[in-house]
Amino acid sequence: MPKAAVYNTAGEQVGEIELSDAVFGQPVNEAVLHEVVVMQLANRRRGTHDTKVRSEVRGGGRKPWRQKGTGRARHGTIRSPIWRGGGIVFGPHPRDYSYRIPKKVKRLALKSALSAKAGAGQVLILDKLDLSAPKTREIIRLLDNLKANEGALVITAEKDANVEKSARNIPGVKSLEARQLNVYDLLDHAHLVITRDAVARVEEVFA
Repeated sequence: MPKAAVYNTAGEQVGEIELSDAVFGQPVNEAVLHEVVVMQLANRRRGTHDTKVRSEVRGGGRKPWRQKGTGRARHGTIRSPIWRGGGIVFGPHPRDYSYRIPKKVKRLALKSALSAKAGAGQVLILDKLDLSAPKTREIIRLLDNLKANEGALVITAEKDANVEKSARNIPGVKSLEARQLNVYDLLDHAHLVITRDAVARVEEVFA
C-alpha cells in the first residue's frame, strides 16, 4: 500500500497513513481519463446557441424582381442564404450535448486520476480542517504552509460551508465534499488537499 504523510494546518507532519491500493495505487489509464473529461465538459455545455433560417429572418416578403427579362439571376426572396442578411444554412440550433458512460468507466477514471496524483506526490492529507467562520486568509495560509498555493482542490468528508466560502474567492482553488469528487476537477488542479476523514470516505466508496 502506498503511504502518505499527514499534515496539520501549519504544514507540519503529524503522522502517516496507508492509502488503499484499490484507489490510490492503480495503473493510470489515460484513454479512460480522456473519455470521462470529454463527457464532463460536454455535459456542462448549455447548448443555447441558435441561428435563424430563411423563414425566421426579417424581410423578404416579395420577389425582388420579375422572373424573366432582367438579365439577372432568378430570386424569390432577398432573405435567401446567398444574400447578405439572409438565413443561415446548417447553422447551430439549441440542443442537448450531454451523454452518459458506464459507471464502471467513470469509477476507473477516478481511480486513475487519484493514483496519478498519489504517484506524483500531489496528494496532501490534513489531520483535520475546522474553520469557525469563513476566512479566505486561513485557506491562503494553509496552502502556503503546504506549498500548494499554485492551485489546489480541497476535499472534506462532508459539506463544509465555511471551507467552501473561504476557498471560492481564491483563483485556482476549489472546495468539494468527498461525494462530489470528479475526474475533471482532479486533473484541473495541481494538488489534492484532502482531510483524513475524506480519504476514508473515498476509499469506502471506491475501493
